[in-house]
Amino acid sequence: MNEPIPVIREVDCGTARLLPDVDRDRAWLLTVDDAPQSYVDLDDPSHLEFEYVRRLAHVVDGAAGPGAPLDVLHLGGGALTLPRYVAATRPRSRQDVVDADRGLLRLVREELPLSGGSGIALHAADAREWLEAAAPACADLLIADVFGGSRVPAHLTSVEYARAAGRALRGDGIYAANLADSAPFAFLRSQVANFAAVFPELALIGEPAVLRGRRFGNVVLLASYAPLDLAPLVRACAADAFPARVTHGPALTRFLGGARPVADVDAVASPEPPDGAFSVG
Repeated sequence: MNEPIPVIREVDCGTARLLPDVDRDRAWLLTVDDAPQSYVDLDDPSHLEFEYVRRLAHVVDGAAGPGAPLDVLHLGGGALTLPRYVAATRPRSRQDVVDADRGLLRLVREELPLSGGSGIALHAADAREWLEAAAPACADLLIADVFGGSRVPAHLTSVEYARAAGRALRGDGIYAANLADSAPFAFLRSQVANFAAVFPELALIGEPAVLRGRRFGNVVLLASYAPLDLAPLVRACAADAFPARVTHGPALTRFLGGARPVADVDAVASPEPPDGAFSVG
């Protein structure tokens, strides 16, 4: 049997590389301009390599009863790690994946094909435009993991964007976003302020070292109109190989401080990661 070889292709947003994992058959790491984007195991969609993806998966696990199908809108596609996870753990779910990079979607379709009947539909479109055109209350779960290179684009960091997300979610739906920042957390605080202007329930999931400002890293932002069932999430995140803390209630209010929502006219992209923050190998 031939050993898999890397696949390198120019896509809309840079140079994409699919790198085979020598330790797992049919498992691949996707990078774009050397920034890690996704890890996917085609034989085991429940194997999640990235810590922040496991935290998002914990949110998926708690969004409804075990195995119950969900209507999920994914902003940002990558190698479709989470859509594959949802399809494997919640059959009959309906999922829309929106990604502006047509070349990347084409690469993933060709090299990492979806199984038949996955319920996953791929759309080459701008995430904000798709969200604003979506039918009201169309999603049980909205997962945002959109990075232009290694930064969240500015048009996805405003309070107007948060309102569009709120319009697309059902009354008991959950918004979950992968963000990245470091102390003094000007960007992350602004994102909490944006969603606090729309949703009454919020939480952050992150490693203690990141939330204490000791290093740059990923933080998951949760928002909902309905109370979040945080106890199972706290347990699941604490049990991970790299334990994470769930911040909510008064602790989140203290973290927010005096941050204010940011309008489209003032919105900026998320901060540039320091060299080596998300390096491969």
